[in-house]
Amino acid sequence: MSNTTPTISTTSADRKDLQPAHGTHGKTTINDSVVARVAGIAARDARGVHALGGGAARAIGAIRDALNATDQGQGVSVEVGEKQVAVDITIVAEYPVALQDVADGVRADVIDAVETIVGLEVTEVNVTVNDVHLPSEDDNDDDKEEARVQ
Repeated sequence: MSNTTPTISTTSADRKDLQPAHGTHGKTTINDSVVARVAGIAARDARGVHALGGGAARAIGAIRDALNATDQGQGVSVEVGEKQVAVDITIVAEYPVALQDVADGVRADVIDAVETIVGLEVTEVNVTVNDVHLPSEDDNDDDKEEARVQ
């Protein structure tokens, strides 16, 4: 017995069909919530961002944080296609950082994270600055609680 591999005679047009196409071994599906979570982590780490989400989302987020169940996708909504994604993010910026610089940083970080980690092209990142956080707000809250407890 000889160990010969059978050959198939094909035209150049047919050869294209014989080559394994990228992804023919299965399909990868990435849930929208995963994309939102990646975008949320990137946005939260951007310079000048205090928190993500609007007032109600932050209140629920504070409860989740207390229960040690932080929602990394809080304040983020995504529209995911087969090859592209659009992201909307609501943030609370630190004072006195320039808001446009914060938004530009969030945009760049989110695009980099989503394209690198998820592998989808980001068509747009819309950033809404919902509030500005003053460092003195944290200090005042702590003083009130201490005075009330003592």
